[in-house]
This record gives sequence, structure tokens and C-alpha cells, in this order.
Amino acid sequence: MKKTKKILSVLLAAAIMMTAGQTGLVTGLAAEAHVLTPIASGATVYKNDKATLDASNTASGYIMVKYTGSVGKIKVQVSKSGSETYTYDLNSSGTYEVFPLSEGNGTYQVKVFENIQGTQYSQAFSQSLNVDITDTFGPFLYPNQYVNFNPASAAVQKGAELSAGAADQIGVVTAIYNYVINNLTYDTAKAQSVQSGYLPNVDVVLAQHTGICFDYAALMTAMLRSQNIPTKLVVGYTGSLYHAWINVYLDGQGWVDNVIYFDGHDWKLMDPTFASSGKQSREIMQYIGNGSNYKAKYSY
Repeated sequence: MKKTKKILSVLLAAAIMMTAGQTGLVTGLAAEAHVLTPIASGATVYKNDKATLDASNTASGYIMVKYTGSVGKIKVQVSKSGSETYTYDLNSSGTYEVFPLSEGNGTYQVKVFENIQGTQYSQAFSQSLNVDITDTFGPFLYPNQYVNFNPASAAVQKGAELSAGAADQIGVVTAIYNYVINNLTYDTAKAQSVQSGYLPNVDVVLAQHTGICFDYAALMTAMLRSQNIPTKLVVGYTGSLYHAWINVYLDGQGWVDNVIYFDGHDWKLMDPTFASSGKQSREIMQYIGNGSNYKAKYSY
């Protein structure tokens, strides 16, 4: 297994060197954090008396929205024609939040809704955007509402620590993955009581060493993004179960949708929650190694 893994790493390293100029990604040792910071620069702004949309950085794959009205419960919808509609909660404090343009280039609709009563909402703002993302990795490198981190985050520092000895991207992924599945335990009580609109706090998850699937995926995504490895936090289904896992982009390979661990022959689907809660049992590893058991719905 070690020999096969070494050969694979060498081949991937060669591919990384050949494609580094094409992708623009940093390669080699990953001992330092690489955190991109979203900015509401004000270059392209749409607003009314209820909401402000800063679309200055759509080319980098994100928008920023803030609510300026007086209602306490707000939602944002981001949708591209022909794709899933992404619905988020938005804070009512008048501060910007970051939302990824996960579905790539095209025409998006951004809408803000105010709660009237119960589950009823009224549209307060709407804007159409023609999006041309020049930084194709941007949506999956920048922090956002679901994967929230910054240069001072403990998760970022831990990601750098874990990656310091890695010779290539595979080494970074392996080190971070192994840390998460060996140091976190699944919080069954939290899974049974979690409310709609829950957002992971990656530093709290790291400190408490426990969480639900959303927490596992968000923590690992934050660590990998801060090492300049494009990572999707994917939400979808495993059978009838709503679940979260991740996909990564590797130089020379592209988006790898079934990468998790090296079994001597293949890298398997990256599902840190199941691997951790199942203690990497043979049955669990066989399950998560079968991509047909997973159906992606959203990417953050």
C-alpha cells in the first residue's frame, strides 16, 4: 500500500508541475495558510430601502448581501436558470454576508424576503445578474456563510500545522482528512435537535471535537481552502438521508468527486462523517466508496 501510494503521489506531483501554469494554483509544500478575503468594494451595487447587493466580485465567484430594513427574520434566494435555488437565512444587523455563485456562469436571480408571519414571506428585493466567473475556483476557495473562516481562525492555523510536512496536494488532503476522522465524534443529540438555518462554526467544532455531518464537512472544507485546494461542501442525499460531504480539485486530475482515502488501489468518496462515526469499519468504507450511494443537490 505504501509503495503504491508513493507511486501515485509522484505521478500526481509530476502532473501538478506540468499544469501549475494553467491552473494558477499554489503547489508544493503547504506550510502556510492561503486565505482569500471577500470584499464589498462598492464598484457594482444594487439596492433599495430594504437590501443592498454588492456584485463587485462576481468574476471571483461570490456576491455579498446585507439587509437594511426593520424585520427580524430574513431570507435570501440565489438561483441560476435551470439550476437549484439556494435559500439562505440572512442576518438583520445590517452587515454583509457572503454567498457563492456555485452554479457557474449564467444569469442569476438574487432575491431578499422578509418574514410576514409564521412561514410566510414577502419579497423585498430582487436583482438579475449576468455572471461571468473568470476565477473558476473562486466559489470554492473563498469563505462564505456556510464555510466561514478568516486568517485568524483556529481551523486555518490547524490546517497549516497539519499540512506542513506534506509533499503535495494529496499529502495535504490525506493529513487533514485523517485528522478530522480520528479526532471528531458524531454528535447524535445535536443531529436530532438541530434547527433549520443552522450554520457551522468551524472553530467551535475544532475545539469541541464533535459535530454533525455539516460540521465535519465545513471544518474540512475550511482547512483545505485555506491551503489553496478548491473544495466543495456538498449537501445531498445518501439514500433517503440528508447528508453533507466534500469534493476536492487536484492539479492534473480536475474535480475528483470520489476521493476519500487510499485503500491501496483507489481513492474513495470523501465522506469524513461516515468514516469517523463508523470507525472506518469495512462495511462503512465499502458504502462510502460507492458513489452510487450519494446524490448531490447543493454545492457551497
